[in-house]
Amino acid sequence: MKRIVKAILLAALVPVLSFAQTDLQPAATVNLTKTEPITVKQLKAEITKIEVQSKRTLSVPERRQVLDIMINERLAMQASERDKLGLTENELNQQMQQARNMMKQKIGRDPTDKEFEEAVKAETGLKLADFKEQMRRQLTIQKYLMTKKRSLFEGIKPPTDAEILSMYELSKAKLVRPDTVRFTIIFVARGEGADGQRKAKEIADKLAAEIGHNSTKFDEISLRSQKPNAGFQAGDGGYLPKSAEAQQVVGIDFMNALFALKNGEVSRVLETPRGCQIVKVTETYVQKTLELNDPYQLGTPGTVKDYIGNMLLQQRQQKVVEEATLELVKELRSGNPYKVFDKNLEW
Repeated sequence: MKRIVKAILLAALVPVLSFAQTDLQPAATVNLTKTEPITVKQLKAEITKIEVQSKRTLSVPERRQVLDIMINERLAMQASERDKLGLTENELNQQMQQARNMMKQKIGRDPTDKEFEEAVKAETGLKLADFKEQMRRQLTIQKYLMTKKRSLFEGIKPPTDAEILSMYELSKAKLVRPDTVRFTIIFVARGEGADGQRKAKEIADKLAAEIGHNSTKFDEISLRSQKPNAGFQAGDGGYLPKSAEAQQVVGIDFMNALFALKNGEVSRVLETPRGCQIVKVTETYVQKTLELNDPYQLGTPGTVKDYIGNMLLQQRQQKVVEEATLELVKELRSGNPYKVFDKNLEW
């Protein structure tokens, strides 16, 4: 009986062991300066990640392309180590700090280590250590490419005024700024409990009564928000375009109320699920086709000319990146410093 049970257990384990052994087999090996395997498990993990992001199953040729990319990355990493062009710890830390600064701009303060780690996990699906290692590899390869193909990148010329004007003429039908207003806002947050909204409305109504239609009084009360325990907040609401996209964000009632106001006029109390607000329009802009020297986006220093020039330059840079990458890959693959195990890819 024991022998029968043992035989059954062994029979059940064979497929599992076989699967595990297959995953540990190499899909390819890279040996530019040292032998480095890419296991079937590593390849499957990369394919799964791409499939989750793209929400579709990769075809067999696409899976092979993923393997080719992994081979190219390892060739570049080995070459950068060989040529002593690796990323320094200081360079990596600077890039990590830039990522933190972007989050700081988003939330309005320095994120804690835990907040940053959670944000990285939510956005990339990676733990912080894995994210940092991924960034190290990507930046190392980028640095190696930029260094080895420097002449190609240095040959990129900025677009001329004539080229910018030509692109503007082709694009100006789309370069239309809709009716737009800039506004300041007094906001009373909804309180806790079932009567939280009622309390917020009472405070907002008192402020509205004090303001009346007096634009200067609105500004005076806005300054009072800076005092401790003011009970409300105030500040610049930014620019609001009259568009379907903006209306989805702020709601149709807020949109209609704001665009019913003239420059300098103050609104009634506007209720939202988050509380109550009073707004004042400070700037108004009618719809227009933007000219080259107009701000591309209100509130930012860049002009339409700057935007088109940067777009054309980025297109040229991308073209050179693709050219430089193809050249580098061809050079690194010369002599076949890698081997693909086709029989291990049949799954």
